[in-house]
Amino acid sequence: MLLDEMKRLKIQYGYSHQTIADKSGVPISTVQKVFGDITNPREQTLKKLAKAFLRTDISDGSDRPPMQLKETSQYMEGSSAELLPTTYTDKNAEPDTKLGTGSNTDSSKRFPDKTDGRYTLDDYYALPDDVRVELIDGVFYDMASPRLVHQAILSELNYQFMSAIKKNKGNCKVYQSPCDVQLDCDNKTMLQPDLFIICNKDQQGDGRCIIGAPAFIIEILSPSSRSHDMVLKLNKYKNAGVKEYWIVDPKYRKVYCYDFTNDLQLSTYTFNDRIPVTIYEGKISIDFREIYDELVSSFGEDF
Repeated sequence: MLLDEMKRLKIQYGYSHQTIADKSGVPISTVQKVFGDITNPREQTLKKLAKAFLRTDISDGSDRPPMQLKETSQYMEGSSAELLPTTYTDKNAEPDTKLGTGSNTDSSKRFPDKTDGRYTLDDYYALPDDVRVELIDGVFYDMASPRLVHQAILSELNYQFMSAIKKNKGNCKVYQSPCDVQLDCDNKTMLQPDLFIICNKDQQGDGRCIIGAPAFIIEILSPSSRSHDMVLKLNKYKNAGVKEYWIVDPKYRKVYCYDFTNDLQLSTYTFNDRIPVTIYEGKISIDFREIYDELVSSFGEDF
């Protein structure tokens, strides 16, 4: 991990010099000099400092929170075997030009350089139509094709939310993936949440994508997205102004509900519960027992 990346993460996670020293084992005096640009660290010191930003707390199915908000970086190259970069060709570029290779001729390098952070919406829109990625702070992340269970849960959730909102004569709109969300209103981030709700029609812009943070977002975990959704996206959604974020975990039959308007309050539910939607002050709730029964009917108990 590069020093510039660690400096950015230090600000993002709110780490103090003492926190970095405790997590990395590097003396506090050295940490102060390195992050104060007083000295240039040796390679071995950089490796030790990088330990302070490693993922340390991903849900194992227990009732504890699925992550600690200031514990990890998914930007660090090689930090997750589930988020391997893929090589893509810029359809508007000259032959053999690869996005993110750092060279117009070397196609052997992998795309993208996750620590680079230089990619923009122009690069995003230049990708082939059949390529699904997300752009987060100038870094591309490959999106694996979802499993059938994932899509079944998404369909059930979409149906329940749309039915409940219509029944209550609500003005908010429900969208599901694939649908682009320009989360930070800049040219460095474009996400595709599994399901989200917007209550401001102006966010629909010219119909190309949603502009700004949705009021409510759901991500459904899959083997290739657990750490991505539990850590990286949680941070992004909170900082962007999302009010409520649900993480649905089919593997452990749990739903983690974050209320970002109430000091990051976390409520944990099971697939046997009816879960109230905070942005609707409990007037709308989602019956996960009904979703569970549908999954068992379609895929059996071991889905």
